[in-house]
Amino acid sequence: MANKVAMVLNVFFIFDSNQLKRIHKVYADAVSHNFALSAPLKVFMVTVRVWDLPTRLFHWALAICVAGLFITAEWGGPAMVWHFRFGFTVLTLLLFRLAWGLVGGHWSRWAQLPLRPAQVFAYLKGRIASDHWIGHNPLGSWSVLGLLCMLALQVASGLISDDEISNTGPLSFLVPARWVNWATSWHKDWGQSLIVLLVALHLAALIWYRFKKKLSLVPAMVHGDKSLPQLVTPSRDDAPQRLLALVVFLLSALAVYGLVSIAP
Repeated sequence: MANKVAMVLNVFFIFDSNQLKRIHKVYADAVSHNFALSAPLKVFMVTVRVWDLPTRLFHWALAICVAGLFITAEWGGPAMVWHFRFGFTVLTLLLFRLAWGLVGGHWSRWAQLPLRPAQVFAYLKGRIASDHWIGHNPLGSWSVLGLLCMLALQVASGLISDDEISNTGPLSFLVPARWVNWATSWHKDWGQSLIVLLVALHLAALIWYRFKKKLSLVPAMVHGDKSLPQLVTPSRDDAPQRLLALVVFLLSALAVYGLVSIAP
């Protein structure tokens, strides 16, 4: 009994508000007047900050920009001015995410993605429950990498594309004509189609988890928290960390501005 009491006290004192964690009771047996002597050990869930604010803002900003890219591409004409702006913003976001995966919150770092083949196979065979993964599960991790890489390729091809009418990528003058032709064809056809496919798979996975697994993944990307049965390292999400994210984003934007401004 003394061990049970010590365990409960340890749970209460191991976290504080500065770590952005709170402990709440999800189930308890009837409690007697003398808890220490006769009450059974309570079961606790821990609310952990998994996705820091910069990661969440990146996610939703990228979603908005990708939607904007498709809409402006369909409209064409004057809307292509905004198509370029959305493209430059996506490139800024990708550079930011690349750096944030090194210095950002614990669960936003590249090192936390379970990418090893053994982890993927174990997940596919159901050896490890879906709720075991704190951040992204193995399939989700590969999906994230695939989508980010495809967006990077799509933006890169847009930078050197030329429709020979009124829209020319700012870096098209740096590469041979055959590269420009390939990039233009890829950007309009295969590149766009593959991104649509990856986005559709992403949305389908969210729906499948919601209705098949009874697990909604979207709320955590809104408020940043997950309720977990075990104690895990939280993502740092305080003011200094958010200021660091702002600096990283501004440096990314400056790099993109310098890149697209070298055109003669």
